[in-house]
Amino acid sequence: MDRLNSITKQFGLELSDKQIEQFSKYYDILVEWNKVMNLTAITEKEDVIIKHFADSLLLSKYKDLHENIDVIDVGTGAGFPGIPLKIAFPELNITLMDSLNKRLKFLDEVIDELGLQDIHTVHSRAEDGGRDEMHREKYDLAVSRAVANLATLSEWCIPFVKPGGYFVSYKSNALPEEMRDGKKAIRILGGQVENIFNTNIPETNNQRSFVFVKKIANTDNKYPRKAGAAKKPIA
Repeated sequence: MDRLNSITKQFGLELSDKQIEQFSKYYDILVEWNKVMNLTAITEKEDVIIKHFADSLLLSKYKDLHENIDVIDVGTGAGFPGIPLKIAFPELNITLMDSLNKRLKFLDEVIDELGLQDIHTVHSRAEDGGRDEMHREKYDLAVSRAVANLATLSEWCIPFVKPGGYFVSYKSNALPEEMRDGKKAIRILGGQVENIFNTNIPETNNQRSFVFVKKIANTDNKYPRKAGAAKKPIA
């Protein structure tokens, strides 16, 4: 896990011994649980360090995360990027949302074993959570590495963000095509694309783009649409 620290130093993030130990425990729990449920196809330690841990933390290159802000990770899956962000930036208040309850049991064990505070899991589809007054427009930052196009992700995530906050999407090199389809949805949902940062996942040729969407207006109450509808373009 010292390799993780050497990688994150490349983009200005230095991890403590305690944080390195937490990442090591996280990896061990991930591999153990992955034997009985499908959490990730990436299991080799070096691949997890680079493609999950370092990639999740790469956001810190473009956004100051040394803040006491409320963050929601939508469609968190095995906890990426939410848990790595929490380990590296313990002052964040993080909500991990996923539709699959057994994934949340895994995440709850990770949270408990790592001794993380101010982080909790929520069992919900994004479409339902975005309509729940406990979560709607309550967060300073929404993040997602979910595999979906930008228009769909925006409808899932922007409703969680309070005006003045941000939705940041972790995207790959399919971005130019997605931007054409996504900008209309972002505008309708009350957002505005503020920045797009393009880089590579450290020590790989895999491109990572961060789309920064600022919430400039409240989201209309008709969004998000019911489950499945967000996969169709907003009219």
